[in-house]
Amino acid sequence: MLIVGAGHAAGEMATALRMNGYKGPITLIGEEPHLPYQRPPLSKAFLSGDITHERLYVKGPAVYTNAAIDFIPNSRVTAIDKAAKTVTLEDGRTLSYSKLVLATGGRPRQLSLGDERVNKAPNLHYLRTIGHVDNMREQFKPGNKLVIIGGGYIGLEVAAVARKKGIDVTVLEAMDRVLQRVTAPEVSAFYQQVHGEAGVNILVNTALTGFEFDAEGKVTTVLTANGHKIPADVIIVGIGLIPNVELAEQAGLALENGIAVDEYGQTSDPDILAIGDCSSHPNAYAGRRLRLESVPSALEQARSAAALLVGQKKPYNAVPWFWSDQYDLKLQMVGLNQGYDTVALRGSPANRNFLAFYLKDGVVLAVDSISRPQEFMVAKKLVAERVKADPMVLVDESQPLKALVPAAPAPAAS
Repeated sequence: MLIVGAGHAAGEMATALRMNGYKGPITLIGEEPHLPYQRPPLSKAFLSGDITHERLYVKGPAVYTNAAIDFIPNSRVTAIDKAAKTVTLEDGRTLSYSKLVLATGGRPRQLSLGDERVNKAPNLHYLRTIGHVDNMREQFKPGNKLVIIGGGYIGLEVAAVARKKGIDVTVLEAMDRVLQRVTAPEVSAFYQQVHGEAGVNILVNTALTGFEFDAEGKVTTVLTANGHKIPADVIIVGIGLIPNVELAEQAGLALENGIAVDEYGQTSDPDILAIGDCSSHPNAYAGRRLRLESVPSALEQARSAAALLVGQKKPYNAVPWFWSDQYDLKLQMVGLNQGYDTVALRGSPANRNFLAFYLKDGVVLAVDSISRPQEFMVAKKLVAERVKADPMVLVDESQPLKALVPAAPAPAAS
């Protein structure tokens, strides 16, 4: 069993195989020197220095040793030979497989400004790996001026950490509001106010046009389409993720917004599976094929694929959910809100804890929960069950949400 990649999905796949009774050899191949680690804390606790490399690891080294899982670090797979059932590494080695799992993840979308100096600048950073954070940490210190390109989750999480450290922060967002692709205007406005109160300067409708550099190639000034010239000591870019599908494409596997797989993680080749951020799957909840950048999704996909490889069938069909930590606020999201026609708020943004329900024709499509973890658990059930609800009931805090959850069917009579 050969697993290409060493992220959340890959680590879960390897250990789930052993837990399901797989007896054969298992090898993980990772491009980084690290065992599988958690990526969400990179923009939060790890960036702030509150936790170490070792605290990021999903499972400790002893787990892999005891499970007889081999790990090949610092290695990149450059080609797959489906006929010979081998992969080739960058150093020329070849490894054979009986089953191959692609857990290649994704990489940060880079700026495309047509200036070759941009991605060589020592103070311009992307944030996806431990190495990325290590490279920026020396510049991430009080008094420095940080410009963040992109007002999505990563950008706002970094802004929160930076303000706590006394760093001057400006966020550039090309769209009308922060988090525009994923939240309602009411939620965007709340987070924009929270960050503004913390001292973050957020500029919306502001497109990046270029940079000014010093003689050493460092960025000194950020330039925008509406004439802003923003001094910068450090720049962090968070404008999305590109799935790593090149290996699959070269091997002739079917692609559709990622490596196309079925509900078990099976690709168009019977001996190759794909899981995690690089894959797209048919999702019964959404009624279409999805590629999800989500830790819960990656873990569930890995468990489903591992079960398939030991002769079990446990289709992956979970309702998508995500989270983001900013300051003392926990944002938890369940479902996909595309196509909603109504937003209902339960609680008050002024109190810094509320729920935003997204409905279409009265059906609860998705919910954003800000610092209401107990009600979020109920909200997940409302979304999963496609509950039809009166918005006036949803916003009435005197009425418990759990009363809206359909009762489980009674067991059949014996």
